[in-house]
Amino acid sequence: MSHRERGQVFRSRRSVASAMAVATAATVFLSGCGGGFTGIQDLPLPGGADLGDDPYTVTAEFTNVLDLVPQAAVKVNDVAVGRVSKVSLPVNSWTAQVTIVLNGKVRLPANATARLEQSSLLGEKYIQLAAPSQGAVGTLRDGSRIPASRTGRNVEVEEVLGALSLLLNGGGLPQLRTISREINAALAGNEPQIKSLLSRLNELTSSLDAGKSDIVAALDGLNRLSATLSTRRQKINTVLTDLSPGLKVLEEQRGALIRLLRQFDELSDVAVRTINASKEDFVADLRALAPILRKLADAGKDLPRSLEVLFTYPFTDEVLNAVKGDYLNVYLSVTAVPGTQLIPSLTDAEEPPPEAASNARGVPTLPLPPADTPSVVEPPIVPGTPSPSASPTAPDSGTPSGGAGILPELTPGQGGG
Repeated sequence: MSHRERGQVFRSRRSVASAMAVATAATVFLSGCGGGFTGIQDLPLPGGADLGDDPYTVTAEFTNVLDLVPQAAVKVNDVAVGRVSKVSLPVNSWTAQVTIVLNGKVRLPANATARLEQSSLLGEKYIQLAAPSQGAVGTLRDGSRIPASRTGRNVEVEEVLGALSLLLNGGGLPQLRTISREINAALAGNEPQIKSLLSRLNELTSSLDAGKSDIVAALDGLNRLSATLSTRRQKINTVLTDLSPGLKVLEEQRGALIRLLRQFDELSDVAVRTINASKEDFVADLRALAPILRKLADAGKDLPRSLEVLFTYPFTDEVLNAVKGDYLNVYLSVTAVPGTQLIPSLTDAEEPPPEAASNARGVPTLPLPPADTPSVVEPPIVPGTPSPSASPTAPDSGTPSGGAGILPELTPGQGGG
């Protein structure tokens, strides 16, 4: 063996020994670190985020984590503040669970959002944490959970290229050509009409924009109405259920309703002809009533006053002024027609002289009426009332009319209660 060959063998043996020493040192180091090491993914990446002395852990749920891997960066405002420690899929669940470790000095609201983004076109995936646009509440703490409703992801480059490929390869380009050709054919020669249409559309949009507040108010009112109807859905259902039999009855009686409406139409024709024929007579009647109504209007307050007296005749309201207590004394001086028979008859001893009786009360003597004057004035006969001559108390003797029927109980100077 030459000197050169012996040197190559020596260098090879030294390289193998060095590799074995490094492997042995790494094994001893990893063995001393405990049982938490599960693979190369547990080693921190160089240049990663500083977690500080008091980091805290947060769990985020994603419907799709794409190719997110452990040790990926977690950023706030594009500044690395933590890293992904674990990506897992819980048992019997379709939502991925990502465990995030954050620097203890990072402060985020409890309702923070998380999005899966990409650093560049072909760069790595990372998680972007952010506060909500409005309504931030609480503080994100150790053990907090960000639900899937507050997580999302950006569109992947592969998805964009796939959609573009679908459009270019048998997609919508041929259809776009057909649509463009048909639009040109429809608009050719109709430029004034199209211009007028666009002007009207502009006016319509301007009017809608001016009435935007009214439209919003109408929509709000419709929303309140729908909410009210929703709360009364059971009652509306009951009404509709009870209305079905009534609609069925109307359906059965539709023929009768149609006949009724036709008869109403005929009645209206007859009424119109009647009014047209009697129009002049009706106007004449109204004109004839005009003087009567004018006189009633001229009567003013006298008419109701006369009605008050009429309904209280013969004892009007003025009689109450003479009543003291619960009875009424009446003193009457009656002059009888010669030949009037008094029942019971008065003797000469009991009959006082007319002048003495009158002077005793301070009442002047009245002259005697003519002989043919009736002793009692007959009341007027009102239609519908019995005649005085038909009264059961009227005497059937041959005495003068009314004398024996009224005067027996009235003696000169006698008081009645």
